[in-house]
Amino acid sequence: MHGTRDSRGFAFESTLGKVARVLTGQYGVSVVFSPDGPRVEPGRIVIPDYELDGGVERDVLIGYLDLLVARAKHASLAQLDALPAGVAANLAQVIEDRRVCAQLLDEYPGAQWFIGKLREHAAERIRQRWPQLHWRDRLVWLVERALWDETPTRTEASHSLLAALHASEDLLQLARASGSTAHSIAAARALVARVRALSAGDVNSMAFTADPIEDIDTDTAESPDAPANDDDTVRPDHDSANSPPSDRSGGAQAENAVGMGQSLADPEQPSTATEGEAGRAAGGSRRPSLSLPLATEFDEITDLTGHGDSTTWRELRLQARADTAPLKEKLERALSADERTRWRREQERGEIDRTALARLATSPGYRTPFRTQRAHKGRDVAVTLLIDRSGSMAGRKIELARQCAAALCDALTQLSFDCEVLGYCSLESAPMKQLYERQKAAKVDMRRYNRFVERLDLKVYKRFGATDQSGIAMIDCGHENPDGEALAWAATRLADHPAQRRILMVFSDGYPSTGDGDPQVLRSDLREKVAAIGQRGIELVGIGVLTDAVEDFYPHNVVISRLAELPQTVFSVLSAMLLKR
Repeated sequence: MHGTRDSRGFAFESTLGKVARVLTGQYGVSVVFSPDGPRVEPGRIVIPDYELDGGVERDVLIGYLDLLVARAKHASLAQLDALPAGVAANLAQVIEDRRVCAQLLDEYPGAQWFIGKLREHAAERIRQRWPQLHWRDRLVWLVERALWDETPTRTEASHSLLAALHASEDLLQLARASGSTAHSIAAARALVARVRALSAGDVNSMAFTADPIEDIDTDTAESPDAPANDDDTVRPDHDSANSPPSDRSGGAQAENAVGMGQSLADPEQPSTATEGEAGRAAGGSRRPSLSLPLATEFDEITDLTGHGDSTTWRELRLQARADTAPLKEKLERALSADERTRWRREQERGEIDRTALARLATSPGYRTPFRTQRAHKGRDVAVTLLIDRSGSMAGRKIELARQCAAALCDALTQLSFDCEVLGYCSLESAPMKQLYERQKAAKVDMRRYNRFVERLDLKVYKRFGATDQSGIAMIDCGHENPDGEALAWAATRLADHPAQRRILMVFSDGYPSTGDGDPQVLRSDLREKVAAIGQRGIELVGIGVLTDAVEDFYPHNVVISRLAELPQTVFSVLSAMLLKR
């Protein structure tokens, strides 16, 4: 029995169901408690099922009911569900909730009490979770506070968050005036774009600075045990841009979205910026657009082609074929129908050429009335799959990326396409760090560099022309992801392939990042590399794994919002590209 049900009884659930039917005007609507609430389903409203010790009042649960009824009556749930998971979707939901609740309160003013109790409950939950929240989640909460005309607590009122809200006040007014779900989504996207522009320097703000440690798209949060004072304030070392970044090893990656801001640095404290950042500030020079490494001799390229465990590979291939076999057969039929056929005429053997029948009848000595088929191969295409191996890909993401690579590579090989599977990340290198320290001691000007102590760790899991694909089973995760450098490496390998067409697919789950580089330079570097690769005639597509970051860099991109859809979606995208002339 669920805790909420036990404490309130099935009669309470039945009562909520009756209330829901009255408010929605729909017969048959039911209310259930579930741990994965709140949400609205066809004919059903799901309310969070809190445990017995949660201390949740009935008024709070009725507030949840009112909120979900407002969503069901006045929001376009399909438009909200269609949004890729991320900060824009969260902001859109916040704006839409405020709009639909206002409409519900116009119809049923008595719901004000229950909505108020729900707001108090939400504020208490945020207070308990505040030290673990990402910067983007804190921003979403502050936007929600602003829309409900609530005053942030001292803990919530950090400099960067308040500065972001102040600079976006005009957009908040538009959000308050939202008249439809589409307007709410547009307002959310405008807010995200504004905050990104603030950090990138595209919008002038005296109170807002970007910090490469954490921002709206960063996947790392502050330490979960960040202490809070009794006076509802966070201790200074947990709310300052000068506090050192949290350890991002073991699966966490600072994705550093384009231009998402941070808290301001305290002028009383010394800076912890890297040598490259300090040098750029001292020189006052324009930020470079390319990310250059201090040295490349420490980079490693490992060819794992054919080195994987054969049993593991067979199991992976079996699963991949089960997922994509129908798609492969459909592509095979389409390719066979699409391949252009040419004829050699005036042959002594073959099939009868109808155009030669008249001549055969009138010329007794005519001996070449036949024709033979000559297929014009349309499969002279080389495909490279480049996989982001950063720490944030660990877990289900890298498993499905591995399965996706296996499915694509296996199918392409069967269809006579040559393909290659590559992976990339960066790792801290002790010899490179020693070189950096020597250069630093010698006072060498390093302002033009943006990678100082990390080496590239590049893997070839299956190279062009190889028949053994077992190396794909060895796809794993590393640490950081300097996308621009890795993309240039993969494109160079692909450009050397003697194919008529070349396709490069990049799997990424965020923004380029290194432990010691300027994130803005990494982003501009990736944009430069994408533009250069396009000019070389390589067809490039970015696959965003639970992120819309690829939209900022790749003109041709696909965002995967549900991991289970990754292999099928990517296969469909590649099929469309292969069939395109």
